[in-house]
Amino acid sequence: MASPLEGLSAIVTGAGRGLGRAEALELARLGAAVVVNDYGRPGRDGSGEADTGPAEEVAASIRAAGGHAVAHTGDVSDHEQARELVELAVEEFGKLDILVNNAGILRDRMVFSMSEEEWDSVIRVHLKGHFNTTRFASAHWRTRAKSGEGGPVYGRIVNTSSEAFLAGSAGQPNYAAAKGGIVGLTTSTALALAKYGVTANVICPRARTRMTEDVFAGLPGPAEGDDTALDPLAPEHVAPLVGYLASPAAAQVNGQLFVVHGGMVAIVERPRVQAKFDTKQDAFTYDELDGLLTPYYVDRPQSETFAAAEVLALRHGEGAAGGSVGAPAP
Repeated sequence: MASPLEGLSAIVTGAGRGLGRAEALELARLGAAVVVNDYGRPGRDGSGEADTGPAEEVAASIRAAGGHAVAHTGDVSDHEQARELVELAVEEFGKLDILVNNAGILRDRMVFSMSEEEWDSVIRVHLKGHFNTTRFASAHWRTRAKSGEGGPVYGRIVNTSSEAFLAGSAGQPNYAAAKGGIVGLTTSTALALAKYGVTANVICPRARTRMTEDVFAGLPGPAEGDDTALDPLAPEHVAPLVGYLASPAAAQVNGQLFVVHGGMVAIVERPRVQAKFDTKQDAFTYDELDGLLTPYYVDRPQSETFAAAEVLALRHGEGAAGGSVGAPAP
């Protein structure tokens, strides 16, 4: 049986460690040739000297297993280095088919204490980094589609958001904003590139990695002494969904948001209009709005906001309220 990604090439950013590493290995296992990108700075806040080691090690592991891989150690938040990354994939493998954006850093702080640099750096690496690679990958696909190849090309983008965006993480205003921006970038990209044969989807993964080691420190791992069990928060729970979204089987999946972790995949529905008010005049006045909106909110819990904190309760075998999520909700 042919591998589902045989003959395809992929870029995975931030692939030297954690989620990106698991995703790169999974794409290679499914048959893709992979450009393993990682800037290699050791600090989860993006600090330290850049290191070629992490990307080179993952690329070497793929080659040792019989796959095809090259390393790229550039910074995707730099526009020109992102261009070079896409060009490397095309030069090495003849074309680019799959882009997985995963690179990121954390610089957590409450909004009233956050510095401008802490804000800018996280927005730059996450949101600008996603845009930079998407910019050059999408131009590559558009050029191919218009070059007489005979219709739509094959293109897959898998972007990485976070439950911090959905739930409104209080201590991560920069990270939550960047991850929300990535969702907007993804839905815009999905609509713009669909006519060229390209899909764009976004995942909100939960995994125990270098970036989240303190966040999930209190959550249980495999049973002590059981060397065969997979950590419920292992990145390997996330990588298969990335492999699926990168495959031909997911051709009809576009502009979607998934929460994935610990043997569970949840499809998140788009926002719905909760209520609508119409003025009885030519335009609203303050008094009319006061008469409509104040009573509407008077008995609502202050904690009930646009944030969807219930996603944090999702677990394998259980819904947010304890129900099964093995099938679509009615």
